[in-house]
Amino acid sequence: MKSRQSGITLIGFLIVMAVVGFFAFMAMKLLPSYSEYMGVVKAMNQIATEGTGGKTLDDIRRELAFKMNFQYVDDSTIQPADITIVRNNGDANQLHVEYDKQIPFMYNISFLLHFDKSVPLQGNVGQ
Repeated sequence: MKSRQSGITLIGFLIVMAVVGFFAFMAMKLLPSYSEYMGVVKAMNQIATEGTGGKTLDDIRRELAFKMNFQYVDDSTIQPADITIVRNNGDANQLHVEYDKQIPFMYNISFLLHFDKSVPLQGNVGQ
């Protein structure tokens, strides 16, 4: 009686492990940036729910930067110019944060991530 063996060969196993390792390395490089973005969104939602109370744009930027420090957002990630207030006619003003983050991957290959988020603000924003 002959039995036929089935399974993966060593070479096939190494190829599968190389592909899995490549994607795992990519995930290790990208996940911290997305985690940081979630911290930015959480800080923006805190600002939006607390209300602006006539604060100026600089005050809101300062308060947002303070709250982002508690969310482990790197200070060099978001510049003050990336934080704006979009004024709508009749609708609520919106806090808008838009920034790019470049992540080196390997050799001369990098990822460029673009993050863009707006949340409606409660209250009026001062000049």
